Amino acid sequence: MPLRTRRLGAASLALAALAGFTVSLLSAQPAAAADPLRTLAAAKGKFIGTAVATSPLANETAYRTIAAQEFNQVTAENAMKWDSTEPNDNQYTFSGADQIVAFAQANNQIVHGHTLVWHQQTPGWVQSLSASAMKTAMLDHIATVVGHYANNPAVQSWDVVNEVFDENGGFRTSFWYNTLGSGFIADAFRAARAADPDAKLCINDYNVEGINAKSTAMYNLVSSLKSQGVPIDCVGFQSHLATQYGFPGQLTENVARFAALGVQVRFTELDVRIVLPADTTEINTQNQYYTNIINACLASTACPGVTIWGFTDKYSWVPDTFPSEGQALIYDANYNAKADYTAIATALGAGTGGGDTTAPSAPTNLTASGTTSSGTTLSWTASTDNTAVTGYDILRAPGASGGTFAVVGTSTSTSYADSGLAASSTYRYQVRARDAAGNVSAVSSTVSVTTLSGGGGPGGCSAVGTTQTQWPGGYVIQPVTVTNTGSAQITSWTVTFTLPAGHTITGSWNAVLTVSGQTVTAKNANYNGTLGAGASTSFGFQVARPTSDTALPSGYACAAP
Repeated sequence: MPLRTRRLGAASLALAALAGFTVSLLSAQPAAAADPLRTLAAAKGKFIGTAVATSPLANETAYRTIAAQEFNQVTAENAMKWDSTEPNDNQYTFSGADQIVAFAQANNQIVHGHTLVWHQQTPGWVQSLSASAMKTAMLDHIATVVGHYANNPAVQSWDVVNEVFDENGGFRTSFWYNTLGSGFIADAFRAARAADPDAKLCINDYNVEGINAKSTAMYNLVSSLKSQGVPIDCVGFQSHLATQYGFPGQLTENVARFAALGVQVRFTELDVRIVLPADTTEINTQNQYYTNIINACLASTACPGVTIWGFTDKYSWVPDTFPSEGQALIYDANYNAKADYTAIATALGAGTGGGDTTAPSAPTNLTASGTTSSGTTLSWTASTDNTAVTGYDILRAPGASGGTFAVVGTSTSTSYADSGLAASSTYRYQVRARDAAGNVSAVSSTVSVTTLSGGGGPGGCSAVGTTQTQWPGGYVIQPVTVTNTGSAQITSWTVTFTLPAGHTITGSWNAVLTVSGQTVTAKNANYNGTLGAGASTSFGFQVARPTSDTALPSGYACAAP
């Protein structure tokens, strides 16, 4: 296909360079309380998107107005899926998809195509084909659908394959996998690139936001595809969240490890459902989850933007799928903006505009773990606020008593790694929360930490492994925190540890692992070997083990030659 022509102004080019995508956005004006979300996002060099449906887009003025006013990116909720575009073999229809693309063009929005290859909403005629016929049908479908929009400057990215893993990190036993094996994934990406050389090509899945077995499987797949030269440009974290299950662990670290592979990380289908009837605590938690996702995207140049899966509770998929849950989106069923809309606007930099004087609640359950001779990791339970908590201050005082608490760092999550501490020394910590209006909570309870004795010579390091998650048959160790315990910079490190009998490494990141028997040697990657005195880095790995076994690795030892 011919290369797509995109005409961009200087302001758009600057934003595109920052976010890693090409789009003509609204000019970045100074943020104000009255600014729509799209203006606030554009000012940060990001998009803020929504999934749209054809019926309300055609029939409801309020729906069209909000979709146009608030968002600079749209995803077709259903109109670009296989059953909508090719319900019968080689009989294509683009009426619904074209409607959405025309709406986007009229409102200066970009379009994300969703989705080309998925185990759901694919017609039965595809599912019953032989292997050779199924591969041909897949390649033809991708070439036709992507090719239909290849010269349209609004359509800039695609979910090429969707939801290929099960929850344990194995390939989903879909009709695609059962008939074609995992090779259909690389074939699909190559076909999409041939159909549109300019589009960003994504793989998309749910429950991959934190570091776990499923996200590690995704990480290993993307790494493998990249090493084979498969044209994969981005990973989509769907982010269908629920307040009762907690926020995904180590989101920031997960974004960073995918970014290190050279791909974008997009939050593609964000919503946060609540067990009904909703109470104040659930709503505050929902606001915080939305804030956390926006902050995670703002913090990474690898994240071009966030897409909310719809915007009004009137058309949310949640109540039909989870009958006791709902209120997942940022407008209610009557098109009134909710508190989570304000949370997103605030995270994107809007002024409070309302004279907010309510301070967040104090953080609770402050604990310390992974303490070494030169550092420790703090964690706590999130604060709540009438609008949204925007961050935390970490305060430290020397000694077991006395001294003055002073701010030594900040965090946008509920953890913080403090480093550069003296060996065999005691410190006390407190944490307090902040909101967008500048209100500050009371401090948390105090936790005392005594560092380990450590090498004070020019070289030396320590390693502490943390179990991130376990399941029958495996576990993830993340992070293994490597700390320079010496007084001078080190330029490389090696960590050794022992796997229990019957355990095997199935994946790793941020280190190069070799195995001899049950002894594992982890050497730094080319980007994290240099550590200043007291500085830390981390790596992680995934292990398979017998289902009845609960043993974990032991004997972490670090050397810094």
